Amino acid sequence: MAGKSGRTIAHTQNKSLLKRLMCWESMLVILFIIVNIYCSSLSSTYQINNVLREMPKYLTEVFLLLPMAYILVMGDIDISVGSIVCLSATVACILGNKGLPFGLVLLVGLLTGALCGLINGIIVTKFTELPPMIVTLGTQILFRGIAEIALGSGGSISLEHAEGFRMLAGRVGRIPYILFLVLILAVIYIIILSKTTFGRKLYAIGSNKLAAYYAGVKVQKIRLIVFTLTGLMAGLSALFLTALQYGVNTTTASGFEMNAISMAVFGGISTAGGKGRLQGGVIAAFIIISLRVGLGQINLNPQVILIILGALLILAVMAPNIVEQFKLMKKRSSVK
Repeated sequence: MAGKSGRTIAHTQNKSLLKRLMCWESMLVILFIIVNIYCSSLSSTYQINNVLREMPKYLTEVFLLLPMAYILVMGDIDISVGSIVCLSATVACILGNKGLPFGLVLLVGLLTGALCGLINGIIVTKFTELPPMIVTLGTQILFRGIAEIALGSGGSISLEHAEGFRMLAGRVGRIPYILFLVLILAVIYIIILSKTTFGRKLYAIGSNKLAAYYAGVKVQKIRLIVFTLTGLMAGLSALFLTALQYGVNTTTASGFEMNAISMAVFGGISTAGGKGRLQGGVIAAFIIISLRVGLGQINLNPQVILIILGALLILAVMAPNIVEQFKLMKKRSSVK
């Protein structure tokens, strides 16, 4: 479209090659390469075969990252997903041990997660005065408490009929099924968030819920859908986690919610809502997985690994602010 000045106004902002290379996702790709080189130098066992063998147990958290990114973009949060995974895995184990058809076990496991997500969604949309963090904190305790009651005094259940679950933990050559599914779902979630009307509505809700409502966006309906979807993905995570661990206990998926949020934030998604791209979250997830595998192979204390990951997260959160401060200082100096 041409303005009065005769200049053409582009529909999208043109970005120079330098700006594209300096974007957060590009920096994460570089960091991913550096991390893998560093891990290779730490241990001679950090090879593709070993990484692919150890990776699946961490990939179950990426299932949670995908819908968690949607929730954060909306300006909400869900800290109950780890407990939903535990409850869904418990239900799947109990039904599997009763000899039910594996297809039915899968369906009930997914529906259990979806039901928990629906409960979260109904509460946060019907009682809008309640912060989602408080709501999901309550359901976090509730869902894990139900799982602990179902697990009984022993606090754990082992799979007795593991044939179907072994298929979930299977591989195509060296590559585990879960990696294929994670990548396929990641592409789907990225396209929905970045290329569809639904994705634009999520950003609108995160930027200003009231303005989005007056613009015709069905804010509460969309929030309900996203929270339910998060529960469904937690159910999917539970099925693969059960297949990998051949059972479930009271600590299953403990801390998964914080790991999913960390991956999203490290990937550049703002907890304030309305900002960030899922591409960065997925790259950040594989950076964290690479670090966990590499540092774990040299038998580094798990608490030290957590400290390193925490430091990286803090740096990721601080980086945009530091860049803005430099830009502001440069602007002031040029004015003087």
